[in-house]
Amino acid sequence: MKNSVSRYSHLILASLFVVFPFSAFSGEAPHAFGFEAARASIKEFTVPAGLEATLFAAEPMVLNPADMDIDSRGRVWVTEGANYRVSSRMHQKWGVLRPEGDRIVILEDTNGDGSADKTTTFYQDPTVNTALGICILGNKVIISSSPYVFVLTDTNGDDVADRREILFEDGGSGDHDHDLHAFVFGPDGKLYFNFGNDSPQLRRPVAVKDLALHGAVPPHQSEPVIDLAGNAINQQGKPYRQGMVFRCDLDGSNVETLGWNFRNNYEVAVDSFGNLWQSDNDDDGNRGVRINFVMEFGNYGYTDEITGEGWGTGWKNAQSKGASEEERPLYHWHLYDPGVVPNLLQTGNGSPTGITFYEGKLLPAEFQHQIIHCDAGPRVVRAYITTASGAGYKAEVKDILRTTNSWFRPSDVCTGPDGSIYIADWNDAGVGGHYMADQKLETMTGRVYRVAPKGHKATTPKLNLDSAQGCVTALQSPNQATRYLAWTKLNSMQKSAEGDLVKLWRGQDETYRARALHLLAQTKGAERKYVDEAIKDRDPEIKVTGLRIAREAKMDLIPFVKALQKDPSAHVRRECAIALRHNPSPEAPGLWATLAQQHDGKDRWYLEALGVGADQQWDKYFQAWLTQVGPNWNTPAGRDIIWRSRSRLTPDLLVKIVNDRNLPAKERDRYIRALDFITGPEKDKALVDLLTSAVPLK
Repeated sequence: MKNSVSRYSHLILASLFVVFPFSAFSGEAPHAFGFEAARASIKEFTVPAGLEATLFAAEPMVLNPADMDIDSRGRVWVTEGANYRVSSRMHQKWGVLRPEGDRIVILEDTNGDGSADKTTTFYQDPTVNTALGICILGNKVIISSSPYVFVLTDTNGDDVADRREILFEDGGSGDHDHDLHAFVFGPDGKLYFNFGNDSPQLRRPVAVKDLALHGAVPPHQSEPVIDLAGNAINQQGKPYRQGMVFRCDLDGSNVETLGWNFRNNYEVAVDSFGNLWQSDNDDDGNRGVRINFVMEFGNYGYTDEITGEGWGTGWKNAQSKGASEEERPLYHWHLYDPGVVPNLLQTGNGSPTGITFYEGKLLPAEFQHQIIHCDAGPRVVRAYITTASGAGYKAEVKDILRTTNSWFRPSDVCTGPDGSIYIADWNDAGVGGHYMADQKLETMTGRVYRVAPKGHKATTPKLNLDSAQGCVTALQSPNQATRYLAWTKLNSMQKSAEGDLVKLWRGQDETYRARALHLLAQTKGAERKYVDEAIKDRDPEIKVTGLRIAREAKMDLIPFVKALQKDPSAHVRRECAIALRHNPSPEAPGLWATLAQQHDGKDRWYLEALGVGADQQWDKYFQAWLTQVGPNWNTPAGRDIIWRSRSRLTPDLLVKIVNDRNLPAKERDRYIRALDFITGPEKDKALVDLLTSAVPLK
């Protein structure tokens, strides 16, 4: 049974004046309520030339949108947060505003005028209060609402959930901004997701039979998730800490931990080549909000890798030695420690939220194939224009939407089927601290905007999923929910879809080629054929994609690394290094050494990729490198590799470097710090050697 109401049926015109208890909330002016007030606020928006922002939906249709997704029909799905931080854990004074629980609503424009005129409640329950994630996968909807990840299924097509299942749980208390976040469908047919540092672990239910559609989850057994590296996923430092990002099969099996030691990595975006992009919030007020290219299996440095200690101790020590205030954000992420992957960009203070990777063609070319990201603190939606830099990237900031309206708080951004982007606005006087100004349900606000070229009328391309050709067309959609439908249908067709996919693979659009490659490499009997083609391709990012596909498929990676070990692209060599991680082949150490010899002593991305590749095999890999370089190890690049290494041979070489009288004091501290990441008698001997050294230590 559908539960739909008109946009205007319960329109309440009101205004809200709130005095806020702390400075992060600056709502001194009265705040207008309702659709027309929301439309008027558009006049305060600034967008790039040629684009315009229009209002898609507003209160009372939608309140406090926490997260958003868009389906293949162009409908906007929103998780609401009227019951924000109402558990006994948070003790917020406004209490439960909706006893029946928060809603998951579908917003739809039925008459094509560009604004939603119909809302459908897909699900409502206290277990999804302020759910931080929603992912539309056909008739299934994944809802991230810590401590649970629910799969809600509409079995009869009436846009109302009929079945509730638990996919994962985090063993925590929930009701926190740093918990489980949204799932996204990747180009490889897998799910990607993350959680912040309030989620203590990842677990799955052992058996929850006949879980009721509504109500509290009954007591049940669960078990820790063991990832493909053989590790229990928790924050105990063995080896993971703090926030993490994951990949798994559609049914939740075969979980991989792809990165860790974030603070609150709010969402993850995955592009067609398999690159992962995230934002992460600093300890508020330390100008350390960051954007990350997630190089797989890396440590991202929020806490000390070994001790789990926060960044403040190291920062105070650095200050005592003259570190400038400008270095604070670098110490915040332990970027002076070996074994920490660098940041793509640091954007200062903020409250980063939703993120997407834009692969549409509707927005201007400068925004195509780029990260688009919301930051609710400075009230802005930005694009990060990335270009390759060594084995990583560099980026510059380009605003897409900014406003003087102090209540604009963008919470998420998604791409519609026509390439328009939609922005969810939590709409409050402030953000952070688990506080909100909107404390009355009858005047609570929330908006969704659309950004597109001026005069563009939103459209939804008609899908034909009954033929391989129609599915290949749908696979080219900028909308993830559409690509999911196309991907699953094409994957089920196998050989009968190969011909149409090959046409896309042989084309000129590299993004579409990558999408086709992911499917062709899962065609039974042809897997190796298409990976071989990718490895020999003209485009380095296609080579990278081929290597990743081979790694996920557990193919023999040594022949591919042999073919690419001296590739001119540092991106390709980066992936070669990562491909050698935990590889038992006797040829792996020599290949790693060859890759290591190509480090230029300046590229931190490349250095950390070498570190990822040598994990658990440092002795063999490092010895192979020393054998190749012989006495010529003492170069800037060689010293860099020694600084990053964790071999039993490392301490002695570190002592030799430290004892160089020409070494600046700051550099000496850097190499001494590297000893903290090594254990064993070799380190103990090195420390004795340092203490008895003729070179004074400071």
